[in-house]
Amino acid sequence: MLSTLPAATGHPSPTATSSAPWWRDAVIYQVYVRSFLDSTGDGIGDLAGVRAGLPYLRRLGVDGIWLSPFYPSPQHDHGYDVADYRGVDPVYGDLAEFDRLVADARRLGLKLLLDIVPNHCSSEHPWFRSALAAKPGSAERARFHFAPGRGPDGTEPPNNWRAMFGGPAWSRTTGPDGAPGEWYLHLFTPEQPDLNWRDPAVGDDFEEVLRFWLDRGVDGFRIDVAAGLFKHPELPDSDDPGADERARDAVNQLAWNQPEVHGVWRRWRSVCEEYTARDGRERLLVGEVSVPTAREHAEYVRPDELHQAFFFDLLSAPWDADAFRTTITDAMRDIAGTGSTVTWVLNNHDQVRTVTRYAGEPGVEGSGLGAARARAAALLMLALPGAAYVYQGEELGLPEVLDLPDEVLTDPIFHRTGSRKHVRDGCRVPLPWSGHASPFGFSGEAAGAKPWLPQPEWFAEHATDRALADTRSFWHLYRDGLQLRRTLPQLGEGPLRWLDTPPQVLAISRGDGLVCAVNFGTEPVPAPVPGTPLLASGPCPDGVLPAATAAWWTAECPAP
Repeated sequence: MLSTLPAATGHPSPTATSSAPWWRDAVIYQVYVRSFLDSTGDGIGDLAGVRAGLPYLRRLGVDGIWLSPFYPSPQHDHGYDVADYRGVDPVYGDLAEFDRLVADARRLGLKLLLDIVPNHCSSEHPWFRSALAAKPGSAERARFHFAPGRGPDGTEPPNNWRAMFGGPAWSRTTGPDGAPGEWYLHLFTPEQPDLNWRDPAVGDDFEEVLRFWLDRGVDGFRIDVAAGLFKHPELPDSDDPGADERARDAVNQLAWNQPEVHGVWRRWRSVCEEYTARDGRERLLVGEVSVPTAREHAEYVRPDELHQAFFFDLLSAPWDADAFRTTITDAMRDIAGTGSTVTWVLNNHDQVRTVTRYAGEPGVEGSGLGAARARAAALLMLALPGAAYVYQGEELGLPEVLDLPDEVLTDPIFHRTGSRKHVRDGCRVPLPWSGHASPFGFSGEAAGAKPWLPQPEWFAEHATDRALADTRSFWHLYRDGLQLRRTLPQLGEGPLRWLDTPPQVLAISRGDGLVCAVNFGTEPVPAPVPGTPLLASGPCPDGVLPAATAAWWTAECPAP
């Protein structure tokens, strides 16, 4: 017996026809610019390095790339503290280099998305500098959240909110005469003051920022903190002030997911559609939306709002068949039901790398179990209806670097909390490209180049040159899966059906006779459906699905 989930949309797959927008089932590769490829030998990746790596990404088979922020920034949060939304930080290049990158991506058929950060800016942004110099109640301060303190002489913050990166969400200003003044809100770090989207000047300026980059040829934007922007207008105390510090488990509903935020995405969607109407090229808005349920997530991808929003529940699901099935079912019911497509992710620049996350115990670097599960999860993700995003290095099977010394850590979470628990540097170590010692080709042939984060010796085992030469590598699994996804009409958009399986085994049917099955258990099981294997995440004998393995079959499936 089969259970049937709704089709992702009524549109046919772009694999089968060119009538549907490209983004509906695209696979996008996230480039963390600082750690991708260094063209200058200074140990920091840059836009010229990204441009040099485009043929590699084209060969891998992705549809496009998303670039982490490269704007001018003091780098307190590696670019997510933006000082100028219309420029390029000199450490990454300049606008001329960016234009060359756009041209090369277009020539190779790769879409290009930029990371835009509308919730907050840098404390060095001209707006914030002007606000600090202005008086309380001024137009300059209205662009942010300034408020008088509570208690005697205003010595206590305006409310009890906490910052996501640790500590109070408020910092107090000091006047020209040295006297303490108002407080300002920052949900991340004091160097990242939150913008006040209730001030029309903020929305007007960001529309101009969008147009600046769209005029330079980009294909869309990944939107940071897309559920934020608006705060409760009265800034009241929270019943759970520690919610933001727990991030995924709970968020401060007074500072997130306010109803007014949807008006921003309608405005941005209309800008994208204006550009699409000019030249027929679909522009994309994909949001980082962190909300508790798939149903709330779906509100962001209604037809006149964001095109897509990252569905993080698959990333956070434990390695368990029932958990994966529930997660996928909820997404297909609530998100695909809006007319959008689900946007699947297994990793990004804020998460522990998949191989380590699935290893089952901390400190197991690149264990066989973690690698096997990561390979199986990748094959399952590529078989699901909708779009997928792949974080750089996942195609190499890179584990998390867990033993970076305290003195090299740059993550503001560590410096604000003193804890390594949520530190993100371990997934941001520069990629290994070739050779047997650091910098592993990351800085080309530059003599003595020292990557901005140290690479461990065992990175040699995961270098790109080795991965390309080994047909059993993660790279070839991704490349083969992407090639099949592009050529098989059963994949891309369309319905998903569940097949009956033993416990801890999932099997889905896609289209006409394609099955993806995953064994989440610890013992081999008979293949759920007899057929001819097309691709497997590990050795897969005929008729058997080994533990921690996924496979694609062509098979005769019973009718629903």
